Amino acid sequence: MASDAEFIHLITRARSPDFPLVRHAGNRPSLAAVSARPQRWDVDAIRQREGQAAAVASFSVILAPWFSAAVLPLAESPLWLEAPPGAQILPFPPRLSMREIAIVGGGPAGAMCGEGLARAGYSVTIYDEHLAWEKPCGGGLTHKAIQAYPFLLDGPYPKKLIRSVELVSSKGHRARLALEQPIVIYSRAVLNGLLLERAQAAGCRLVRSRVKQIDTAANRPTLVVGDAAVEADFLVIATGARNALLPNTRPLSRKDLEMTLGYFVSGEAEGICVKFLRRFEGYLWSFPRCDHLSVGICGSMARHTSQELRRHLRAFMAEERIPTQGARFYSHVLPSPQLQTLSSRRVAGPNWAMAGDAAAWVDPITGEGLYYALRSGDLLAEAIVAGRPQEYPARVRKAFSANLEFATRVARRFYRGRFLGGAVATRMIQFIGRSPTFRALMADLFSGAQDYGSLKRRLWAQCGTTLTEVVSSLIKQQLTLAKRVPADSAENVQ
Repeated sequence: MASDAEFIHLITRARSPDFPLVRHAGNRPSLAAVSARPQRWDVDAIRQREGQAAAVASFSVILAPWFSAAVLPLAESPLWLEAPPGAQILPFPPRLSMREIAIVGGGPAGAMCGEGLARAGYSVTIYDEHLAWEKPCGGGLTHKAIQAYPFLLDGPYPKKLIRSVELVSSKGHRARLALEQPIVIYSRAVLNGLLLERAQAAGCRLVRSRVKQIDTAANRPTLVVGDAAVEADFLVIATGARNALLPNTRPLSRKDLEMTLGYFVSGEAEGICVKFLRRFEGYLWSFPRCDHLSVGICGSMARHTSQELRRHLRAFMAEERIPTQGARFYSHVLPSPQLQTLSSRRVAGPNWAMAGDAAAWVDPITGEGLYYALRSGDLLAEAIVAGRPQEYPARVRKAFSANLEFATRVARRFYRGRFLGGAVATRMIQFIGRSPTFRALMADLFSGAQDYGSLKRRLWAQCGTTLTEVVSSLIKQQLTLAKRVPADSAENVQ
């Protein structure tokens, strides 16, 4: 027999699958208790009554360890409560014992995972020493991210919609892409803040503190937060590329990382500018935000030095006439994974999993990481709620990691390869300028509407049309030049 306090503790720790949650219209879970309440609870008998109806004790709190076990014992007489109209009974998955989830990292991956789990009734705590902070990257959300998470476009938070991208080759060739699907750019402080607000509204507890150490050897992982040791049923690691919390997996090597550095600059622009460099694995960018520009460069840590990046960045800002006065410098390390890392690195165990940058899920060609952070956090939450966290890597592979593996196979050829006697990036920009068909394809690729899985098929299907348009454009150019030469000569004679 169990006392009131022991019974409530049992429910809040979710050690029995027989007690459901009640989800109200406001998505706030509450406690579900048994229909007949004796003075002492026969827990074994209660466990045998799986599936029976339950009266509801609605306390408008998250089912969590911090729920006071003293609430029911305060009642002088037995407590009889009815479920509110329209309440939805959500039984615990019968094979799932985990209820307390610890998430280390409050960025997009951690916040999205936490929101999904909290909405399903889990007790979720997100630990982050910064919480919402300004991360040095473009902050661009492509079409596939907006399509999956429309609130990122529809919400009231400040953002900038970009419908134009200018590409610049190492030799100065320029081509402009008009995007049918806009890229949505947030300040990262704003984006992280809105995602954490959603997680908190769903029921997540936010703790601004650094996690110093983790231990996943026991059934329940342990975290050292400040000077305290905290246990959970499952651990989500979403701490970024330089993550030092590595349970039974290897850290990312220099070959899997890229340096980014740049400036936040006062100014406005209506389009993105991206420049490629000769035999350089990375690119320069200028991303317009609501009230400033994010101007920077990224490059492979294994092949380039920070001094080299600074030199290229200064030259780019001078060429584009971007002022440095009053600009705020930033630097960071991001993933740029190798094929072997994506295909074989362990990203999950029996009681832990990694998401976002910590798992190195970033496009090695474009550098896009926000979509993959959001999606991986979402997929991990879905796997846990389904009671099958072991399926998480397979879900990720089906959703996008196979696509990223394809990108790793062509990334080095894109940045260092040659095509028709010139650099691949240079020829790409020249083809964009001369072929409307190829220009439309590249606009879809940059906006996120075109994935790598069907890219090769689309390229081959449009190859004849693209080459015809390029040749036709060159012939027209030569004819125009030929007409100008006699006219210029006649003017000189006169």
